[in-house]
Amino acid sequence: MPVSGIRFSWGSRAPPSGPRYCGTVKTQLKLGAELGAVVITVSDRCSRGEREDRSGPATVDALGEVGIPCGPPRVVPDGIESVAGAISAALGDGARLVVTTGGTGVSARDLTPEGTATLLRTVLPGISERMRMLSVATIPTAMLSRGLAGIADSVGNNGALVVNLPGSVGAVRDGVAIIAPLVRHIIDQLDGGDH
Repeated sequence: MPVSGIRFSWGSRAPPSGPRYCGTVKTQLKLGAELGAVVITVSDRCSRGEREDRSGPATVDALGEVGIPCGPPRVVPDGIESVAGAISAALGDGARLVVTTGGTGVSARDLTPEGTATLLRTVLPGISERMRMLSVATIPTAMLSRGLAGIADSVGNNGALVVNLPGSVGAVRDGVAIIAPLVRHIIDQLDGGDH
């Protein structure tokens, strides 16, 4: 359930500190548009409680550090339907930014891109290409990541940015560093802002 009444201006102030919020946290953008951010961890083992989710909380922390607060990660098992369902639920809550972590590799259960693709109206390949390009310099297997980025319809607004990140802590930190400067511009463009 979304948390209402929490606002944060993207001005020169630092992001809020203190306890994490539950649900979707709304962030007020420069032009008054709200940004609800949701993080989704995609992992069979984490969803069954067999492994601690490290990449989801790392994504929440990295987004908070750049002034995009969000609630705790939602954890779902691998699979097209589970990923599409979790992203759809976030979009149904009015999220303007949905970041998934995990399920972007080449194993049989890595189906995050397939679940995401069913919801995207516009693919933004440059974001994913940039993430792979930067990561491959230090981790050669990063070129195997099949994560997508694009725009999906979101309830009550003009659309949302959806980004798939790999399931490692380092990859999510790198990915957030790439998308953070773009989020405000993308949402502004979706809301009819000038170039």
